[in-house]
Amino acid sequence: MNKIYEWLNQTPYKEFVIEKSLADASFRKYYRLRKDDKTALLMDSSLERESLGAFLRVHKKLLGAGVGVSKIYIEDLELGYLILEDFGSTHYLDVLNEGNFQTLYTKAINTILKMQKADVLNLPLYDRAFLHKEMDLMQEWYLEKLLNKTLTRQEQNLISTTLDSISNAVLEQPQGVFVHRDFHSRNIMLRDDKELGIIDYQDAMSGAITYDLVSLLKDCYIAYDRDAIKKLVLEFRDKKALNVDDATIMKWFDFMGLQRHIKVLGIFSRLYLRDSKEGYLKDIPLTLKYVLDTAARYDETKEFGEFLSRL
Repeated sequence: MNKIYEWLNQTPYKEFVIEKSLADASFRKYYRLRKDDKTALLMDSSLERESLGAFLRVHKKLLGAGVGVSKIYIEDLELGYLILEDFGSTHYLDVLNEGNFQTLYTKAINTILKMQKADVLNLPLYDRAFLHKEMDLMQEWYLEKLLNKTLTRQEQNLISTTLDSISNAVLEQPQGVFVHRDFHSRNIMLRDDKELGIIDYQDAMSGAITYDLVSLLKDCYIAYDRDAIKKLVLEFRDKKALNVDDATIMKWFDFMGLQRHIKVLGIFSRLYLRDSKEGYLKDIPLTLKYVLDTAARYDETKEFGEFLSRL
């Protein structure tokens, strides 16, 4: 903290008090700065300074698309510090309920449509290799390390075949749009003016059209009735003017969800085992439920779902 205080003393924020640290799954840290009724956020990326350049590049793309991202007041790439506009403390997760989720999700879908108009030049591609690199985290961290499962050759083949089916379905849908990659209720802020503030977008890629929709509607931290979620998926399809039937868009959505949730099983396990972030353990059951429910709906994934449910 001494370095942060020394740095702040050289900025217009030297009289601001560092109020508290805000949680983040990465090695970045966020601090709220306050002076009287004025606030700002200090992003400390000193432990992963290489991510700061990506953050700034993606920030510029989203700003150009009219997406609600924080204003940047001060940047210091050498030390890894930014001072940003403060969107407050109200995340979508804090306010979502049965009475408002459809309205709030529609608002967020409109933001996805804006994001998908953002420039994707020089963003990494969400290609087959990367889809599999992510899904492979499940076998290593969830099955083998968290559950201490030794896989038979037959089980390894089942996993491999299933993951191929999933990536095939994901790559069938339109590609090449801006993908936030973590567009869920903890990364969407409801600002005082009731507009949305979007955070944690520095890992953006160019990929499939349903990825952010899945992150939003099949959120690993909160879940709603599938019929209501289906209506929202069809709303997205119609607003996007996609010329596909209900079954096709739902399969794209479901298989994109399988890819994401299989990956997240591995990530949550790794956050617990490697990074000692115990809070993520409680989020595994909902993530697993998404995988099992979806896998049971399709011939290509039924056997895989049955295998997971036996563990």
